[in-house]
Amino acid sequence: MSGFELDVDAARWRRSISAVAESRPGLVPVIKGNGYGFGRSLLAMEASAIGVTTISVGTYAEVPGALASFDGDVMVLTPWRPFFTDVVLDDRVIHTLGRVGDIAELAATAPGTRILLEGETSMSRHGLDRHELAAAVAALGDLRVEGFAIHLPLRSMSGGNLGEAESWAAVLETSQVETTVLYVSHLTTAEVAALSTRRPQLDIRPRVGTSLWLGDLGSLSVRATVLDSHLVAKGEHIGYRQRAMPRDGTLLVIAGGTSHGIGLEAPKASAGVVGRGKSLAKGGLEAAGLSLSPFTIAGKQRWFAEPPHMQASMVFVPASVTAPEVGDTVDVAVRFTTATFDAVNLR
Repeated sequence: MSGFELDVDAARWRRSISAVAESRPGLVPVIKGNGYGFGRSLLAMEASAIGVTTISVGTYAEVPGALASFDGDVMVLTPWRPFFTDVVLDDRVIHTLGRVGDIAELAATAPGTRILLEGETSMSRHGLDRHELAAAVAALGDLRVEGFAIHLPLRSMSGGNLGEAESWAAVLETSQVETTVLYVSHLTTAEVAALSTRRPQLDIRPRVGTSLWLGDLGSLSVRATVLDSHLVAKGEHIGYRQRAMPRDGTLLVIAGGTSHGIGLEAPKASAGVVGRGKSLAKGGLEAAGLSLSPFTIAGKQRWFAEPPHMQASMVFVPASVTAPEVGDTVDVAVRFTTATFDAVNLR
């Protein structure tokens, strides 16, 4: 152990992956971004091991690596645009199209390309309006339609996505789009089963990322090495910003900084007055230099002494707590979709 590392109980982790795959027929693993902390190449190899024929990536920049690491088809979630300069036109690549004009242009410039048509769901992110499907079909030319896709919100206003998915399934069946394959994102196992029962003539294929790769967080542990340790006195100034220490204690320098995703947090939606109040209170603490770190020492998360550096963090431990020694490791709570590790160790 020499830095900021992810340890994986490989057998337990793979059991979880296999269980998800078995419960979701037609599974298309999502392998994008930072590879959910594991790295995309490792996940592509794990996808091969469970026998899937197709994986999906987020962007065209991720396609070459996926083609190198995986022998099957690679689906691109970001819709094709005529101004993209990194498009990979390979017969194993399946492109997503969500605008009538783009369909016509790709048909003219790259006939025979394999594509998905995407419907615009309540996400309001990408896709064709249901009233555009006739025009979309008319623009297809020699493009090869591999299926229809819907990307649903994490949860709908009514608490589930089955209703919206079924509505799109009905639209697909009554349209002139010549496919019976429906790719869905963010439907639960139960919702996929219900949709398959109600629409048996459709091949429902779930695209799954988080619950596949991070379905058993107990199989994962993140550890960071203590790189240095200094006794500090109340009022002593430390760090880049020369902040005064609040009381006597130990200043620890621990592996893991902003380049690893430490201190980075996705914005959260605050619903209601109480939620917004908590966010304001937390923001006030952070402005005062009292941000809680993700590093756990003696059973508690400890405060940052100052904002994390690029590759290490300075954490304050009060004198009443026995601080770890240099070379010891401490537990770290991370958001895996934004974390980058020095090493991923499959044990």
